[in-house]
Amino acid sequence: MPQVVELKDDKKEELIKLGRERIDWAGERMPVLFSLREELKGIEGMQIGACLHVTKETAVLMLALKSAGARVALCGSNPLSTQDDVALALVENGIDVYAWRGQSEEDYRKCVDAVLGKKPDITMDDGGDLTVRAHELGIRARGGTEETTTGVIRIKALSSQKGLLYPIMPVNDAYMKYLFDNRYGTGQSSIDGILRGTSILLAGKRFVVCGYGWVGRGIAMRARGMGSHVIVTEVDPIKALEAHMDGFEVMPILKAAEMGDIFITATGDKNVISGEGMERMKDNVFLANSGHFNVEVDVRHLIENGELVRKRNGIETYLINGRRINLLGEGRLVNLALAEGHPPEVMDMSFAVQALSVQYLNSGKKLEKKVLPVPRELDERVARGKLAAEGIEIDKLTEEQSKYLKSFE
Repeated sequence: MPQVVELKDDKKEELIKLGRERIDWAGERMPVLFSLREELKGIEGMQIGACLHVTKETAVLMLALKSAGARVALCGSNPLSTQDDVALALVENGIDVYAWRGQSEEDYRKCVDAVLGKKPDITMDDGGDLTVRAHELGIRARGGTEETTTGVIRIKALSSQKGLLYPIMPVNDAYMKYLFDNRYGTGQSSIDGILRGTSILLAGKRFVVCGYGWVGRGIAMRARGMGSHVIVTEVDPIKALEAHMDGFEVMPILKAAEMGDIFITATGDKNVISGEGMERMKDNVFLANSGHFNVEVDVRHLIENGELVRKRNGIETYLINGRRINLLGEGRLVNLALAEGHPPEVMDMSFAVQALSVQYLNSGKKLEKKVLPVPRELDERVARGKLAAEGIEIDKLTEEQSKYLKSFE
């Protein structure tokens, strides 16, 4: 049986009702994914194993796949991101869900194995845990997708070091994902998480963004819009120069550590905010993470060298040498640990690419067992659908213009 949070019957019914309402709310704002339901009929009878954030937006994707005839099993890709009401509502709709908010690391691993126990034809991953575990177990699926930057890094490393057992499509690298989800979705939802968790004023604060990829760009943009003085730290000289020309201060993290009021990581790497950096910070700073795993902030340093003096509303306050350091959401994704994640309008595009990628992997084409880019035509289908949903018309090339662009004369 699916494993979800166990509750008394009256409380369970109340949560299921809330979950249905939230899923319906998201679905109304995800017209592109909704419009694809008929086009996905080629996936009838497939077993899909997914490790994604169990949110109302994910629920819309799962139900779209089910309505197209697939069998779906879902586990959470983060112990703190599952919305229990949504999980229960999905179970009521015939989706096998193995997730609940606040599960232990051991339970998290068991839930991943439960999904893989369904012997999926296609894996859908967010962070790489499901895919890596599938390879450890020797599961040879038909194909898989990966949703996030951290996961793509891991899958590419797995491919180069050990080889893949089946083709993986890095949805994160699709235009319709990273240009919108990473930039606008994470930019808004990370600020949302910080504000919900802290209720602090951003205007006038020194806001340090570690990493200037598409996620970092989005966060920096939104923080500046709220009146913060934004500092960017980077290791990539090209991205650092871009941040500088975008009007942000750029400096090493140890220098920024002495100046910042709010810090957020968005790199996909570990110990970006190190113990050495924490030792230089001012009193009462806030540390948050918007990278996939809880390794970007050196949480162990806080635990081993600080005194936990307050724990409330997703914030742990540690005292180090007389200075308070506030850790948001245990160093996990702040937009999901303290808020609801991305707006459905953004996830509409990302999940539409996911759904079309699943269809592509099941198209009968002979695909190499490697990381395969999402075909541009899938991106364009989603973009056209989103423009149509927004009531926006664009120009088309004339025959003369098309011919000219293909000519060297």
